[in-house]
Amino acid sequence: MGNRANSSLFESGRHRFCLGMLLSIGSIFTVVAYFLYLHPCEFFGSELCERQGPANPPPAIVQRTYTDAEVAAHAVARDVLARHSHGRPPFSKIAFMFMTPGNLPFESIWHEFFKGHEGYFTVYVHASESSNFEWKSPYFVGKEIPSKKVFWGRIEMVDAERRLLANALLDPANMFFALLSESCIPLFDFEYVYSYLVNAETSFVDSFDDPGPHGRGRYLDHMRPEIRPEEWRKGAQWIAVHRKHAIIIVLDHVYYNKFKTFCKPGPGVDQENFNCVADEHYIPTLLHIIDPTGTANRSLTYADWSEGNWHPRSFGKDDVTPYGFMEMQVIDTITHKTSEEPARVESEPCMWSGSQHPCYLFARKFKPEALEALEEIFPSVTRTNH
Repeated sequence: MGNRANSSLFESGRHRFCLGMLLSIGSIFTVVAYFLYLHPCEFFGSELCERQGPANPPPAIVQRTYTDAEVAAHAVARDVLARHSHGRPPFSKIAFMFMTPGNLPFESIWHEFFKGHEGYFTVYVHASESSNFEWKSPYFVGKEIPSKKVFWGRIEMVDAERRLLANALLDPANMFFALLSESCIPLFDFEYVYSYLVNAETSFVDSFDDPGPHGRGRYLDHMRPEIRPEEWRKGAQWIAVHRKHAIIIVLDHVYYNKFKTFCKPGPGVDQENFNCVADEHYIPTLLHIIDPTGTANRSLTYADWSEGNWHPRSFGKDDVTPYGFMEMQVIDTITHKTSEEPARVESEPCMWSGSQHPCYLFARKFKPEALEALEEIFPSVTRTNH
């Protein structure tokens, strides 16, 4: 009885062994056949392939415009692959992303800013109302990305921001991403801005907990459970972020879909709160939830909100003076004012690399009429000692 049992077990084990060997041999044969068919050069050497040429020339690639989702997917895939195969690029570049209705009125100012620093920056332009460009600066020629119409305060503004980030992420050397408008100008020279950004330990996203009607007063119960009232943040849309945060913003669908569905400003909108301005709340709230200590809770773009309107004060030609420029450059304390009554003012120093530094690298909103006055004082007022 015991011998028969042992013999049966032996026969069974032998059958399993033979079956396993057959499967293994079949798998190896399949893999080898696959590579011989699709990658013969890796087996027979590149010289043979060079002599004979490709047996089946690849079909012509049809050029087309990718969707936002496709661009985002390609950007993330390239980033992951680059990080694992090559590591960090030999030097970092800054992506300057301009969101504008059409041409840039201060193109000449930015040309002067970029001049001589080729290879250390990239430019992207999202123009929502115009496709007819007559760039004078070579730094902007061909830098337009596929764009769509943008409406102030609506989710389309966020879509444009994500679209710019996704396109900029396609370049693995871009390590920092600065979002700018057509009314923005630089406050310092390129060397100072570059050093400030590539050596920053945090991203710069204005993120403020305002308990008043223009802060938590815009929160919607529909945002639960993903977003709680105490996580709701408000801030300026003009961000400057590390690559890791740019990837998070492009990848996010959970919080983005909440805003897309329920955050719809404007009179006549059928919802509880028609003052929910997506571009003022989405990114500040997202990064506060995902990485609350990873941002400096301030923007790098100065704006004058002293008039108390929906939009900041605009600077005309008579407002442009060396002294006024210097006043913006030396601000080293950030201030937030709540929208409650009575209003509460909160101030804190602008920290960079462990010490207090100027808060702002850029400024807005300048009217096109200010161009000539700006050209007269630029670059003398932006030059810094390094």
